[in-house]
Amino acid sequence: MTYVLNTERERREMLRRIGVEKVEDLFQDVPAEHRFPDLELPPPVSEVEILQELRFLSEQNADLDHYLCFLGAGAYRHYIPSVVDHILSRSEFYTAYTPYQPEISQGTLQAIFEYQTMICELTGMEVSNASHYDGATAMAEAVIMALNVARLKRKKVVLAPSIHPEYREVVRTYTQGMNLTIVGDEDPRGDLAALKGLVDGETACLIVQVPDFFGRIPSLAVLRELADAVHGAGGLFVVSVDPISLGLLTPPGEYGADIVTGEGQALGAPLNFGGPYLGFFACREEYVRRMAGRLVGQTVDAEGRRGFVLTLSTREQHIRREKATSNICTNQGLVALGAAVYLATLGKHGLRRVAELCYHRAHYAAQRIAALPGYSLLDDQPFFKEFVVRCPRPAREINEDLLDLGIIGGFEVGNVCPGLDDCLMFCVTEVNSRDEIDELVEALEEVGS
Repeated sequence: MTYVLNTERERREMLRRIGVEKVEDLFQDVPAEHRFPDLELPPPVSEVEILQELRFLSEQNADLDHYLCFLGAGAYRHYIPSVVDHILSRSEFYTAYTPYQPEISQGTLQAIFEYQTMICELTGMEVSNASHYDGATAMAEAVIMALNVARLKRKKVVLAPSIHPEYREVVRTYTQGMNLTIVGDEDPRGDLAALKGLVDGETACLIVQVPDFFGRIPSLAVLRELADAVHGAGGLFVVSVDPISLGLLTPPGEYGADIVTGEGQALGAPLNFGGPYLGFFACREEYVRRMAGRLVGQTVDAEGRRGFVLTLSTREQHIRREKATSNICTNQGLVALGAAVYLATLGKHGLRRVAELCYHRAHYAAQRIAALPGYSLLDDQPFFKEFVVRCPRPAREINEDLLDLGIIGGFEVGNVCPGLDDCLMFCVTEVNSRDEIDELVEALEEVGS
């Protein structure tokens, strides 16, 4: 679509029709002293000078090119193959917009279809949409979907206490004003198995996170018991999952999940001040008409050729706004494409290898840190790539000292769990070498006294 500027003649005609002489008259309701403030800007500089200034400012950041990083808590540093950015930068793909015109968008539609297929294979589900904004909004949309499946006759949601605290906040934000009862997460360190006792005939869904916010892996037996409990009461079982962990762990579809959501940032998206990220969303086929977001399907055209189109669009707000399953629409298509390229590049064996490296290096780090005087693991539950350590000094002080040594430390658990101000949650992925882990251990020993 071309853009043609309004001519001066057209501007004069528009101003005449609305009864003003000049554009400034449109702002007469704004007090004069606030209309055109004098901006105290420095004098103009050359391109060379501005690049030097920007470079100077950027060097003041604690960036990952110059600091070791062991911080996770929902945003993770993984290696991104160079082909991911190469594909995303191609002009035919470089947009977050969902294509409405299949006759000119087969490439993008097929790429999204491939993304959906791989998400289904990862999660053990039957249908995936084209993406949500992030893991938190995907979880919130799962709650809305569960309520719609129950035709709004059930008003209770059970949240596991070990779900990411910001995810739980987003769920509450999404559902405010809907008169829901949200229970289960009052104590961040509460028992997962105890959630069964909260499920009843009013429960629309029960939600857990695997691995949980603290990196722990619940037992399959407990997960299946929770699934059976909520299914027995007529509700849905929702699982939020780390996609990298599925290189090793059992897919949620195999232990009873009805909806699977998660944060897809680890699949080829860099750390960048919180976004743009990617919420993936998959479910069982019987619930597809209650699912939010774009959905690409495979079909055959009038000449019998395979093609791809946006399908089941009557669920969406651009078709039936007042009856749509959600107001979410075009969002993270480009990041979803990056996830598809990442998964296709690694393949099944590559993803498993990444998961194995995360698991083994995290356990090596945990073993070495726990052997230091004054340090200990908070609990002995199985974990994937994150673990909580009790420190000999307040966590904030430990982190400040680590930063002085060029290390971005762990997440300060006391921020979300009162009484654990001396605990740090460390994250170790495949990009953290053994030498880097050893350097962290030496630094912790130094700052612990």
